[in-house]
Parts: sequence; structure tokens; C-alpha cells
Amino acid sequence: MTTRIVRCCTLLVSIFAISISSAQEASSPFPTSNPSPSPTLLGEALFKNLKARSIGPAVMGGRVSDIAIDPRNPFVFYVSLAHGGVFKTNDNGVTFQPIFDKQPMLSIGAVAVAPSDSDVVWVGTGEANDRNSSDWGDGVYRSTDGGETWQNAGIKESRTIARVVVDPKKREVAYVAAMGNLWKDGGERGLFKTTDAGKSWKLILHALPPHDAQTGCGDVVLDPTNSQILYAVLYARRRTPWSFTSGPSVTGGEDVGGIFKSTDGGATWKKLGGGLPGQTGRIGLSVSASNAKVVMAVVQSYEGGFGPLDDLRSKSGGVFRSEDGGETWTRMSAIDPRPFYFSQIRVDPANDQRVYLLGFALFVSDDAGKNFREDLTEKTHPDDHAFAIQPGTVPPPKPPKPEEKNKPPKPQVCQRVLLGTDGGVYQSFAGGKNWDHLNKIPSGEFYRISLDDTKPYFRIAGGLQDNENWVGPSAVQSKEAIRNCDWTALAGGDGFYVLFDPTDRDTFYAESQQGEVHRINLQNGEIRRLRPQPAEGQPHYRFNWNSPMIMSRHKPGVIYLGGNCVFRLTDRMEKYSVISPDLTRNEPGRTTAAGSGAENYGTVFSLAESPKRAGLLWAGTDDGRLWVTENDGGKWTELTDNLPEPARGQWVSRIEASQLDANVAYVATTGYRTGDDRPSILRTADLGKTWQSVTGDLPPADPVEV
Repeated sequence: MTTRIVRCCTLLVSIFAISISSAQEASSPFPTSNPSPSPTLLGEALFKNLKARSIGPAVMGGRVSDIAIDPRNPFVFYVSLAHGGVFKTNDNGVTFQPIFDKQPMLSIGAVAVAPSDSDVVWVGTGEANDRNSSDWGDGVYRSTDGGETWQNAGIKESRTIARVVVDPKKREVAYVAAMGNLWKDGGERGLFKTTDAGKSWKLILHALPPHDAQTGCGDVVLDPTNSQILYAVLYARRRTPWSFTSGPSVTGGEDVGGIFKSTDGGATWKKLGGGLPGQTGRIGLSVSASNAKVVMAVVQSYEGGFGPLDDLRSKSGGVFRSEDGGETWTRMSAIDPRPFYFSQIRVDPANDQRVYLLGFALFVSDDAGKNFREDLTEKTHPDDHAFAIQPGTVPPPKPPKPEEKNKPPKPQVCQRVLLGTDGGVYQSFAGGKNWDHLNKIPSGEFYRISLDDTKPYFRIAGGLQDNENWVGPSAVQSKEAIRNCDWTALAGGDGFYVLFDPTDRDTFYAESQQGEVHRINLQNGEIRRLRPQPAEGQPHYRFNWNSPMIMSRHKPGVIYLGGNCVFRLTDRMEKYSVISPDLTRNEPGRTTAAGSGAENYGTVFSLAESPKRAGLLWAGTDDGRLWVTENDGGKWTELTDNLPEPARGQWVSRIEASQLDANVAYVATTGYRTGDDRPSILRTADLGKTWQSVTGDLPPADPVEV
């Protein structure tokens, strides 16, 4: 977790604790509703004495977007996170300090240190890895004191930044690869250059209209021997709630992407060909430090047709190599793992035959990219996004063995490398043969948390992005405080909702992506998969990447799960019944879209049960429908048309039923996935017949929940 998210979770814990106590005060599950009290704003005084404390777990990291080593002091390096700001270490990873938490945006796409002055650090906000969960930023930031203080240096409408590079001799000269909004046209896109430390910017590479509104710069690298020579990538991509597309499918078939080269500091550009494919999507670049004529690229191309997002090999793209500064290219390998999420390639500074390609694992080649193996990261977390190599860490040559005297010496490679994954940062001093997990950064991304009523210390459970579901105590009696061993992993994959069995404290119901629910017993080790399955010949159920799952407060042991309909599960989830029709719009072409699973659409995303009245349930969908039932699913009433603009038809991100009045509920909707950043929070006092906006002065472009 980031420190900001830790604070949010602490507040959520407090809110849930208040909710639990309120529910316990109810004398009957069927009380008569009193007139709804007017909403009251809670002042700062109520919360000013609440202090956040870290309770763990600290056994995993979170999604890393970039790593930058201080060129003058390699014990200092910076780690940027997709959802956690920037951390700095001054002692080679023994400890880390958060240095970006006071800034308004904590989603980071890139970090760079000026080679000529390591006090100058640049940060590009907004993760550029195109995931459905990728957050956005507000431009580029610059520090002149090693991250102690920061100033926003502009390009605020870039939303996502893929790379920042700094001129090796001029600290005031920098280049920013801005990708733009993932969900709509417009904004600031392309390659930007500053010559005055960010006071002003010039757009030096962009697509021509109208595709400049869809196309950004996906990568930029400098020639290590001549900073006037640049290579950059143009790349178009677009997400909708139900799909991800890139390249020509975004630009109406126009081939606007590709690799571009400048020899005059970005004043003029030439699109490179000479063996490169067309119809390109995302591309990653690297230039050899030992031979600047060697340029490596991992290229997504649709020339061979459109395939699944997760194909490991490309029909026309893959790994390409140029040995003449980009004039001609050779296709070395077809490997190109999930391009939208990875597309990172590195050449060893000491040996241009050694090539690293990032993907689900770390792929390594010792023959210039012809053949790749993945034996270096068998014990590291999968999904690799960042890689940094410390130049000059080549070991001295060893005397050859007698049987090797007539053989050419083995090429040496740099030994110190840093790897950033979905599970944090790893460091190797043996060229990747072994790794140390630097799990000192609190950067795990919790999707959801839940509480139980264990005494004397209640437990907290939750699911993390690509880091399983976990459960641990809120406090312990030991004077050593909470330790890693006090936390227990429950299930693999991406973690989401976790529910506590009301009769057996060793049994949990833990959810991973797309409604995959498992019942787990910590005492006997039983793990049982329990997701509802349709009868043979019936249409399949649809589940969101993050499917809602709640335990009834009125009938302990009854669980409600959202798919395209609402399921009621009993008997420890062994039995289920469908208690609603399909509550979604069920739009053809959207509910069947291919993708990575994160594009599942036409699903229930939010569920809530009234603490005051049994059988009163609320359901909201990702395609903008809102429903209520007063008899446990016997009859559902649609409320969608009762919602005011802009909420009507928007993704229903959260529903919270009142603790005090069964007629009252709060709903948060979000439209950023369709290009509308306005927040919306609504309140009803009559079971959804009418709604009052309580959005107030919440800022735009910030996600909200209730």
C-alpha cells in the first residue's frame, strides 16, 4: 500500500467499526423506518486525533513502473509505482523513504535522474501501462534537491507519461514521452522538450491531425555518445469499459505509429523503416552503451492480423535489431509478450549481445536477441515492468580453465541489475542469477478490505492487485507489535473481496478476478472453488474483474455475489440460487469482447444490503443501471431513469445503505472510462424514487467512493 492508501484504509476501518456497532444496536431486523434525518457534514475536528498506523502485511510489494539509479552514487536509487508515488533509498535498498506523498497524484509512469547533477530528479505522473486499473496524473514534476521538494513543471493534460530522459550534460534539458488520456481523445500527447528546466515546453514529435488527438509518444531514448540523436515512438491506444485496442484499430486503419529518429535534438524527424513492420502498436526501445549503432526494439505489429492480447509471440512483430543506427533492421525473434502491459527492452551496457526483454517473466538473450530464455526469474514475482542496469559492474576476467584455453572468452555482462514487478523490487549482483527481494516499500494495492468481530483484536482481510488475498490482526498482545508472520495468504492471483465465515473463524471466502470464489479453511488446508456455474446448455454467467460479494447482516451465512445477475449463496457457498434477472443492458458486441479478462463488461459491480431491513438490496452495474429489491430478490425495481445527470447511465462504482434509515442510500458513479471526469455522489431518502446530489465541491478527475 502507499502511505496515502494506508490512511484511506485506516479511515475505512474506522467507518466499518462504526457501522458494525450501529448494526448491533438494531433491536429487530424489520424495524419501522423513521423519517430520514438531514445529512450532516462531518468536520475535521472529528477526525483530527485519528492517527494512522501501519499494520501490514509487508511481505509483498506493488506494481513498479520505473527505476532510476543515481549515476554518481549507485547506492541511491528511485522506485516509481503505478499506484504509490516514488520511494528513494540512500543505502542500496536497506531502507526506503516515500518522497512524493505530499503531491496530489501518486500514479507514476516514469522517473529519471539528471546525469550531470543527481540532485535533479524528474517524475512523470500517470502510469502508461494501459491497464484497466491504471490511474492518471497531472503532468511532470521536477526536484532540485534529490526529492525533498517538488514543483509541477507542466504538461498537466498529458494524463500518462511513459518515459522521461535528461540530457547527460545539460540538466535543464529533458524530454517527456506523453501518452495522453487512455479513455478519450485530446489532451497533451507526443514528445515534449524543455531547455529551461520545465519553465516552457515544445511539442517536437506528434501525429498529424486528426490522429494527434489519439496518438502519444510511447518511448524515447538518447544516443549515449551524442545527445542530439534521439529515437522515439508514436503509439495510439484506447480503452473502453469493454475493450482495449491499439494501433490502426484506433486510427481508422491509418499507419501513424512507428519508430522515429532525430539527429538535431528533435528539430526534425525521420520515420524509420528498412525491415520494420507497419501497422504498429506499442514499441519499446534501447540503445547500446558500448556500441551506439546498435538499437533494439520490441515491436507490436498488426500486419499479420489481430490476435489475442496475451499471445506470447507475434505474427509480424517481436524483437528487432539495427546495427547501423536504425537505417536497417533485422527481425531477431517473434516474442512480444502482452505488448500493452510490458514492451520494455534493455541492452547490457557492456555487451550488446546481452538483451533483456520484460514480460510475464524476464526474458534474457545472449545472442543479440535471437533466442530468449526465462530461467533468471523463476523465484521472483511475475509481471515485469521496470529494469535498470548499473554500468561498470562487469567482474574482472577469470583465468581460463585448461579445457577453455583455445576457446574465445565468454563475454562479460554487468552484474548489478534491478527489476520492478507487480510484486515490488528485486536486486541482483550476479546478473540475475540470484535475487534479493527489497520488500521494504509499502506499495501493495488493496482492492477491498473487510473486518470481523474477533476479540480482543478484530481481524482485517483484503485482496491486492496480483498479490493474493490476506488476513491479519488489527493488533497483537506481543510488545513486538504486528509481524509479517501474523498475516496469512488465503488465495492466489489478484485478490478482491474476502468474507469471514460467521461460525468458523478458520474459514474464509476469498475472491480472485472474475468472480472466482474459493472457500479456504486454514485449519485443515481445504481450498474449494465455488463460483456459480450455469446448467448445461444455458448462457454463461458474466463476472466483473472485481465482482462484488457481501455477507448478509441479517442472516449470517447468506452471501450475495454479483455477476450479470445477483446470486444468493448458502450452505457455506455450496448451494446457490439466482435471485434476479440479468440486471445489465446485455449489449451484443460488448459483453462478448475479447481481452485479458479485465474487459469483462455487462456485470453487476456494486451490491449493498440495508443494515436496517432484511431483504432490502441495492445493485449497480458497470453499464449504468441501478436497481433495488425489497424482498430478497423477489422483485427488482429499476431506478436508472430516476438518477440526474451526469450519473444517469454511468458506471455505478459504489452503493452504501444507511445505518439509520432503510429508505436512505448513497451512490457514487463514475464516467472517466467514457471520458467524463466529473465526480458524482447522490443520496436518496425514498428508496431511489428521487435523488439529491451531495457531490459538493469535490474536484474533477479524482475517483470517489461512499
